[in-house]
Amino acid sequence: MSYTIALAGNPNSGKTTLFNALTGSHQYVGNWPGVTVEKKTGEYKKDTSIFFTDLPGIYSLSPYTLEEVVSRDYLLNEKPDAIINVVDASNIERNLYLTTQLLELGIPTVLALNMMDVVRKNKDRIDVAKLERDLGCKIVEISALKNENIDTLVNEAVRLSQKPAQLSFSEGVENFLSEIETMVPGLKSNPANRFLVVKLFELDSKIMDHYQLDKGEREKLQAIADRADAMYDDDTEGIITDERYTNITAIVGGAVKKGQTGLSTSDKIDKIVTNRFLALPIFIAIMTCIYYIAIGVVGGPVTDWVNDSLFGGVISESATAFLEGMAVAPWLVSLIVDGIIGGVGGVLGFLPIIATLFLLISILEDVGYMARIAFILDKIFRRFGLSGKSFIPILIGTGCSVPGIIGTRTIENDNDRRMTIAVAAFMPCGAKTEIIAMFAAVLGGAFWYGPLWYFGGIVAVIITGIMLKKTKRFHGDPAPFVMELPQYHFPSIVNCLKATWTRCKAFIVKAGTVILLCTVAIWVLQNISVHGEFVSWESDSVDSLLSFIGKKIAWIFAPLGFGEWKAAVATVLGLVAKEVVVGTYGVVAGLGEVGADDPGLVPLIQQNFNTVSILAFMFFNQLTIPCFAAMGAIRSEMNDNKWFLFTVGYQIAFSYTIALMIYQFGRVLVLNQPATVWTGIAFVILIGYIYFLFRPNKYKDLRTVQVRSVKE
Repeated sequence: MSYTIALAGNPNSGKTTLFNALTGSHQYVGNWPGVTVEKKTGEYKKDTSIFFTDLPGIYSLSPYTLEEVVSRDYLLNEKPDAIINVVDASNIERNLYLTTQLLELGIPTVLALNMMDVVRKNKDRIDVAKLERDLGCKIVEISALKNENIDTLVNEAVRLSQKPAQLSFSEGVENFLSEIETMVPGLKSNPANRFLVVKLFELDSKIMDHYQLDKGEREKLQAIADRADAMYDDDTEGIITDERYTNITAIVGGAVKKGQTGLSTSDKIDKIVTNRFLALPIFIAIMTCIYYIAIGVVGGPVTDWVNDSLFGGVISESATAFLEGMAVAPWLVSLIVDGIIGGVGGVLGFLPIIATLFLLISILEDVGYMARIAFILDKIFRRFGLSGKSFIPILIGTGCSVPGIIGTRTIENDNDRRMTIAVAAFMPCGAKTEIIAMFAAVLGGAFWYGPLWYFGGIVAVIITGIMLKKTKRFHGDPAPFVMELPQYHFPSIVNCLKATWTRCKAFIVKAGTVILLCTVAIWVLQNISVHGEFVSWESDSVDSLLSFIGKKIAWIFAPLGFGEWKAAVATVLGLVAKEVVVGTYGVVAGLGEVGADDPGLVPLIQQNFNTVSILAFMFFNQLTIPCFAAMGAIRSEMNDNKWFLFTVGYQIAFSYTIALMIYQFGRVLVLNQPATVWTGIAFVILIGYIYFLFRPNKYKDLRTVQVRSVKE
């Protein structure tokens, strides 16, 4: 007989850490809202008959965001055998609001007081026995991070069979709830009747639709709500919120004693790193340092050794010698060595840079600094129409655009959410970092080169936010941003390595699947002529299918400065996956045969690019549609073909025009080349951008009803 336990709790309460400890999985753990936006299920590693479902972190069971809808629907419809309510014990008062709702569902519930190590460190004291009596449910003290008391928690959850007690509200509110319970048939027999009655009192439209209330019953509910409004001078949702916090304040006041007074260590650090004048310079300095270490330090000797000595030398030479020794046909040797090893090896050669970048960012996430960045940038983003809530998906997108796009589910307002989806891919993900690293060697490892793309992505987000917020479709104030900042702590080596491995694994898997297929396809196109004959690739003078196609589409990119056919082919194939851009160059340059005196990747780039066209090429690839997987995520999250086409079209037009201006102005101002008709077109486009950025916002004072992501 199987037993299903749901893990429910606030964002950043340690649910996913607990889920990983229970199931042995390696789900990504982050200390901000939106890390878990879909429920995940796993087996208990010590008993395969017990299943755990990790629900998205939520603050309440109100249907305002997709996360809340996912959690609420699961708990009401799937009916797990028990709930483990994960509560951050160091911030217990805020977390207990959700607890009071969970206890009304009629499902056996055990409360996991997580982060007890932090409570002990702060010298706080929690009277657990009193808390159990007041809440009417079993409580277990744990530390998911340090694996403390986890087995006891599971045993208590499995042993539970009794419904938890429910908190009472004031007499007046209880009378209204009794009236509703009597009015709606079938409500008393529902195990979650207390929760449903409260929601009907709040006029929750989803619950009213579920019970198919007729017009007369809805009018009676409205009449009850009107009477309550008159009695308490508040709407029914506000009345219930006030009643819950009255209960919570009384419970916490009697059971929790704070051991520290004054500023904590985290507060003292925050006075510096979130200071209104110092916060942004500190953030820029830290990100510059990270990119310098990843690209300047690791990207030099380590990547050179992996590319030149390992893949370009040892592996290629050994494979060639082995295959030739086996009397394998020359074309097959070329396919394996030049196509597969050269292409995939060219991609994996940049893994040390990407792993270093992921590791350093994971450390910043784990110590709690990146959560502060969302808080810091909220002030800046808000001026341009976006909130810090929009920055979190963008931040997640620095690893991979797909989870960043899905992470927009935390944003309540549909317009803000769609705009965030449109810009979430502007930041350099792992695959784009590989392209950045490819050009870094050409530019001599300048310290500003890596951070340029990171902050360039932020500027692109801001420009888009300003322009779109002045349109009727996207007008309105950004959604309010409320976030609990986690306490600073020393990074967990295990957590940081897990996060780094999870991100690197996705990169390696893609290299072994999509990129492998693409490099093989490129090799075939490169070695088959337009007459259908097999030809050995030597130079672009060979009339291969690849060069034929590349030359036909190269004109599209000529105004951007990379009209050479290899760059055109790499750019178009990069729409499948950005890693293919480097893989294409790996195949075309024949990296598998690179020796000390042979032409390799860097000389090929130096031959086909200059400093200005490198910038244009990079910004086009960074800002354009990221990959097929991200496009699928955009289509899924938009759930509307028109919005999907708008997003794709905007990203293509934005990236093309930005790259056009960079190259056309750069070639005149930096390379001292004469202006052309394309320079004039770029100037007209610049005027257009300036107009859209600085024109008066005629919708500034227009007030419309906020459209939520979840239709009620």
